[in-house]
This record gives sequence, structure tokens and C-alpha cells, in this order.
Amino acid sequence: MTFVIRLALTNVTAKTGGPFGAAVFETKTGRLIAVGVNVVEPTNCSLAHAEVVALANAHRVLKHFDLGADGMPTLELVTSCEPCAMCYGAVLWSGVRKLICGARGTDAAAIGFDEAPKPKNWVTALKHRGISVVRDVYRSEAIAVFQLYQQAGGRVYNARKGSGTATS
Repeated sequence: MTFVIRLALTNVTAKTGGPFGAAVFETKTGRLIAVGVNVVEPTNCSLAHAEVVALANAHRVLKHFDLGADGMPTLELVTSCEPCAMCYGAVLWSGVRKLICGARGTDAAAIGFDEAPKPKNWVTALKHRGISVVRDVYRSEAIAVFQLYQQAGGRVYNARKGSGTATS
């Protein structure tokens, strides 16, 4: 998690994107497979959230559309913040078997990000699909990156401000 939070912090201090970082690791060995940071603004792509970027990079590195396919190592996604509605869906389809989160969606919403609605029981829903969830890992450190982003005048880019609320 400290590595992922450093990714988010570097993204903020380098002014290359939003205050979110993520990485895919082999669960058993801890080997890093792929990283991602939020690059919505520099890529002009609303889909370029840290989780989606990390998962896409892992698919590319491992050359498979299903990161949970037979013969693949068990993988986990470590992310500096709980997934928004879109990233929640990406986790479901990716094939990772574990999700580890730093900040909560409500923490991102506190600085203005619209995380969009997702099921109130999203953790249970992931568990029912064989994806374990660990929350609040170094949460205060992840929140500090949000606060730095806000203090530095980082842009909060919501396509539909106020039309959705964080439910995490």
C-alpha cells in the first residue's frame, strides 16, 4: 500500500494526474505485475482511473483477458482508494481475487470527487464473486494525498457534478 500511495503522491506532485494510484501484485509472492495512476486529464479519457490503468497494464503484461484464468497466478489489486462505480465493475471483470483499499470513497467525495453510486453492500457482492476485500489500509496516508491535491489546486473533474454520491 505504501508503494501505491507513493504512486498517487508522485502523480500529484508531478502534476501528471489525479490523486489515485493502483498496482496489481501476485498474491503469493508479492511480485509487482503492473501499476497505474489516474491520468484522466492528460489522456482526455474519463476511463483512465488508476485501477483501470493498472488492470489494463496487467492484462497486457500477462497477455490474457482474464487475470483469474487457469494457470495464472492469484492476483490482487492494491489501490489508494476504494473503487468508484466504474472501477468496481472493472474489478469484477478483471479476474483479480483480492482488492486492498486505502482511502474510502467518502474520503474522495469529501474533496469533491463524484464516485457515483455502487451497491451499498459492494464488499459482500465482491466476496460472493470470490474477491476478498481489505479496507482502510494506511487510510490516513491516502487521505493526506487527497488533501495535498486539494491544497495544490488540483482539478476535480466530474462530468456530472452532483448527480451521484459516494455510497462506500
